[in-house]
Amino acid sequence: MEFRKATMNDMPYIMNIFKQAQNYFKEKNIDQWQNNYPSEAIIRRDINNNDSYVMVENEKILATIYISFEEDADYKNIYEGKWISEGDYCVIHRIALDNTYKGKGIFKNLIKQVEQMCINKNINTIKVDTHEDNLNMQNALKKNGFKYCGVVYVEGGEKRVAFERNF
Repeated sequence: MEFRKATMNDMPYIMNIFKQAQNYFKEKNIDQWQNNYPSEAIIRRDINNNDSYVMVENEKILATIYISFEEDADYKNIYEGKWISEGDYCVIHRIALDNTYKGKGIFKNLIKQVEQMCINKNINTIKVDTHEDNLNMQNALKKNGFKYCGVVYVEGGEKRVAFERNF
């Protein structure tokens, strides 16, 4: 498997993965990533900012993830808990796997790649949030060493549960 920065050529495949996720959430009555989120414009911006990555095998995109080392404004205030640590951190958003490859260790591999990027930048903290009804993501995070920290409100005032992993 290859982990690399996404390119504009990857856009149709990335958007297809997000469409799969949106359909899954809709079927499960989870109000996450509906209303055309994330849009092509958001993903284009992520790619242009060098924050969008993909996991590829045999030229097929298996997963996509947003990774940034910039402070996330949505994480300044946390409620019903607190962050484990202060200082520099990596934030991950918009993690999605092609439905065909779920349950094959791709998520764990993505987290290992993010951890290595952090180590290369002398950062030892990863923060992430997800919808409170997205139990699959919460379980995957816990299984990969993330600890529940509390609640954050993202753009638009939507409530999300926040997790952090230190290493």
